[in-house]
Amino acid sequence: MSGYDADLLVIGAGPAGVAAAVMASSLRMKTVLVEAEQVGAKVRAIGALENVPGGWSSGPALAEALSADIARHQDLGRVSLLKGRAVRVTGHDDRAEVALEDGRILTAAAVVVATGVTTLVPGDVAWIEAGGIRWLPPLWRAAAEELQERHVVVLGADRPLGTWLRAHPQTKVHFSVLYPSSDGYKTDEVAADERVRLDLVERVAVARIPAGFRITAHHPVGGSHTFTVDAVLTNIGSKPAALEGLVTGPGGYCPPEAQHPRVLVAGDLKSARMQRIAVAMGDGSRASLAPYYQAQAVTS
Repeated sequence: MSGYDADLLVIGAGPAGVAAAVMASSLRMKTVLVEAEQVGAKVRAIGALENVPGGWSSGPALAEALSADIARHQDLGRVSLLKGRAVRVTGHDDRAEVALEDGRILTAAAVVVATGVTTLVPGDVAWIEAGGIRWLPPLWRAAAEELQERHVVVLGADRPLGTWLRAHPQTKVHFSVLYPSSDGYKTDEVAADERVRLDLVERVAVARIPAGFRITAHHPVGGSHTFTVDAVLTNIGSKPAALEGLVTGPGGYCPPEAQHPRVLVAGDLKSARMQRIAVAMGDGSRASLAPYYQAQAVTS
């Protein structure tokens, strides 16, 4: 399309973004895929996959396959992979624009935003009091060798806990999992693992000390206990990584019907219910079909 950088811009090279780019390429749409890190960056940290068709057993294996898909379509000359961090998306009557952190502006007939979610930090949840601690490493990125033979406090009982344990069955680690009542339904899958001690809390105070961390756990029935530990990991969920210019709804997610017609959202950026890899892939493919059929309708 004359004057555009691409027929379709795709922001984010995770499962949804790669699926969108591959579908667009198969439809002979000139596509630019914008990614700040590398293809499948978040997927690479997932140790075990149990719900993705195709026989993928680990995140890194799937990420390599996604990279190979993009490389194949680059060789076909229909996909360009652009390294950059998108910060704003804007829909206009005649185009969609994406602004990058370095000041570049990209244009296309439409844009698919598939930036997914980002990890919550202690300050994002009310039940953790962390003082001046703005960030703690998330469990889902923790390497098994770093935790071997260690006693680690895990804040929250979100699903990555079960995934991590299944991915590293031989790792000898002791997880003290402090979790709020809202996470209670997620604990069944890990309750039988001898490496886990589950502790329901009303709130938790975390403070840095020379030896590591001082943890004070306050219990729903009253009382508290304080102990020290050398490692604390978060497992408290995620939040949408919405770009400036997107319309957000409750919880920060981006309902597709609220966006400009030239701006489409895909994958787990849309809803917490989309946070499954296979679901995100299908949704990414669906998103890139919309501008294709719109263009066909205009030219027919």
